[in-house]
Amino acid sequence: MRNGKVPSPDEWAAPLELGKTGHRRRKRPVRVIAVTSGKGGVGKTNITANMACLLARMRNRVLVLDADVGLANIDVILGLTPTFNLCHVLAGEKTLKEVIVPGPGGFRILPSASGLQEMSDLSRGHKLTLIDEIRTLRDELDFMLIDTGAGISGNVMYFNMAAQEIIVVTSPEPTAITDAYAVIKVLNQRHAKERFRVLVNMVKNEEEAKEVFARLNQATSHFLNVTVAYLGHVVQDDHVPEAVRKQKPFVTLFPRSAAARCLRDLAEKIGREEPDHDTTGTLGFFWDAM
Repeated sequence: MRNGKVPSPDEWAAPLELGKTGHRRRKRPVRVIAVTSGKGGVGKTNITANMACLLARMRNRVLVLDADVGLANIDVILGLTPTFNLCHVLAGEKTLKEVIVPGPGGFRILPSASGLQEMSDLSRGHKLTLIDEIRTLRDELDFMLIDTGAGISGNVMYFNMAAQEIIVVTSPEPTAITDAYAVIKVLNQRHAKERFRVLVNMVKNEEEAKEVFARLNQATSHFLNVTVAYLGHVVQDDHVPEAVRKQKPFVTLFPRSAAARCLRDLAEKIGREEPDHDTTGTLGFFWDAM
């Protein structure tokens, strides 16, 4: 694991104030991971928020960038009411550090805005502003998780291109699998992305998850020049929607639930890994995505 030991379920559930995670100083470049999907409703945002909580509990400095510009909701599922958001940064009214808010479990959130049609396709100027602001954070993070929108819009493609790693979240629904393939196809054929990892959410068990992955992998290996790896699965669990209703992370509200155990295994796996390639931080990836 990158930083610290794995906490017990009781430690996952215990309250933790921002800044009390005992974070260690970063010695290597921040890992930028996009969490994306082809279809809405597969649990992508909830997975991102709970993964961030787990990684922060492992003594990592974690920022979630809500990149679902125009349809943001990560603050909603966590019961947060930020005064400012990414739109204020892009408009030059606030700095990134002025907009970032503390999330549960010790991670931080860069909230976006919901219901703004004009933000549905970021301009080059907006992207340059974002790059300049992200530069100010690159020595303060171990992980940046980008919660992209669903689908294949320009914004979704940009934020996926800005990441070192891409996790595609899907579910057993045939439409979700088809749309996951579409995202991988567009990122590969139009943007030369070749490596993806798949997380299968809301499954009955690991066997069903691997069947879903096998179907997706068969299509990608036959038609695309990509490497698609199985990251893992999270089971269907009634505790998850209950936590959403209570606007709390399910990994802290129900740390012994089946879904929390699944995601904890994945967080431990990600936390143990080293970055695929050495970089100067997030800046290079966001610049290259231009």
